[in-house]
Amino acid sequence: MVGNALGLILLGFGAIILTPIVVALLEHEYTSILPFCTASLCAIALGLLLQYRGGWNRNFDTIKRSEGLLVVTLTWLVTAGIGAIPYLFYGLSPLDAYFESVSGITTTGATILKDFSLYPKVFFFWRSLSQWLGGMGIIVLFVAILPQFAVAGRRMFFAEAPGPTDEKITPRITNTAKALWLIYVLLTVVEISLLYYAGLPLFAAVCNGLTTMAAGGFSPHPESIMGYNNHAVTWIITAFMFLAGSNFALLYRFMVQRKPRPLFASEEFRLYAFIITFLAAILFCILLFGHGKPATESLRDSLFQIVSIITTTGFSSADFALWLVPAQAVLLAVMFVGGCAGSAGGGVKVVRILFMAKFLKRELTQVVHPHAILPIKIDRTTVPDETQRQVLGFLLFYVVLMVLSGLLVTMIEGSASIGFIGTAATIGNIGPGFGEIGPMGTFGYLSIPTKIIFIVDMVVGRLECIPLLVMLHPDFWTKHSGAKR
Repeated sequence: MVGNALGLILLGFGAIILTPIVVALLEHEYTSILPFCTASLCAIALGLLLQYRGGWNRNFDTIKRSEGLLVVTLTWLVTAGIGAIPYLFYGLSPLDAYFESVSGITTTGATILKDFSLYPKVFFFWRSLSQWLGGMGIIVLFVAILPQFAVAGRRMFFAEAPGPTDEKITPRITNTAKALWLIYVLLTVVEISLLYYAGLPLFAAVCNGLTTMAAGGFSPHPESIMGYNNHAVTWIITAFMFLAGSNFALLYRFMVQRKPRPLFASEEFRLYAFIITFLAAILFCILLFGHGKPATESLRDSLFQIVSIITTTGFSSADFALWLVPAQAVLLAVMFVGGCAGSAGGGVKVVRILFMAKFLKRELTQVVHPHAILPIKIDRTTVPDETQRQVLGFLLFYVVLMVLSGLLVTMIEGSASIGFIGTAATIGNIGPGFGEIGPMGTFGYLSIPTKIIFIVDMVVGRLECIPLLVMLHPDFWTKHSGAKR
């Protein structure tokens, strides 16, 4: 069943990966047709092989939870491998190609590229498109377009869905997936149109529009958004990064169903907006008085960078690696927040920060009133004990993985900055860090073991630890006849 499900997804992915050929034809980059045809054939061949070995079974209604988790994890690992094939044709080593592909599809935006002038436009289009596909979620896409996943899609949908939320727009999970992709596509088209109207060339507008809504951060310009030197573009991208970090289900209700109340009544959204406003104000003061920048430039850069980091997009409107330490400390703090649940953003998620604040407040109150019954409520709804355990478990795994990864990379690279900042940037799917791996830097000079560790961090961070870590438990691989797992 797992093979059949993965095979079906690969058949669809094989068709999608042909899309850059259109750009190759429009830009007369005919030598770039072969890489994507090869990748497509590999995806289709592997998909057909898995379908054949699985007996061509298309009924996934009885798929178990553990099998759903395995399908989700394998989908991300294998599609990243398929997505890396075109990069091999442009001189990247297999490891660098896989790193760039994983960084794209997980919407991390950490690049190994050293010289952007070596690659054609179709290369950068595929980087942007891969991020756009991963932003809303590959599984969510195929749940929306493949009727075979009408029932089984529920298990895979919530295994991939970013953040501890079970919010559905409609009773049917397939309709929910379609609604989410609808608002995602609409916002992307609107942003591309505005960027083009603001003066960006069409190709740059498309690539940056795709990666903004994906909260990805890959840009065809080596200096990111700073390189365009266009203030209108900076403000437009700031606004759409903010939307990309918001809950898409609530955005759908607001923009399509015209129900603004759920969005503005959401405690998570209000905290998300407050964190951005508060920290942007602090950063504004540091840039204004510490760096002596003009007020308009300080406001623009502070708001842009706070929104970029909290949504884990990773764009830069300035080389913040050159800012004062207090300014960098503010950005480092934002790295540990993330976007809203159900958004394209990565990281810990605002809802978990909100939960932890309420959890700690309850524990302190419980010390004073030991016999009081104090349920934790978010949006006037009591958080179930199971959800509380999941959130605490996630946070524990997140911290443990960050410490282990940071220590290993520090020993390998001989730099605590690369070790811990790089880990925070990759496990949070943020992208650039500081110093050598800063907004104008590259991960390309890192050693092979470090790149492998960061690849693991990116995948685990995008799948939010549990789907991948649960496979380390021996019982996951034990078959129980007739039992639900």
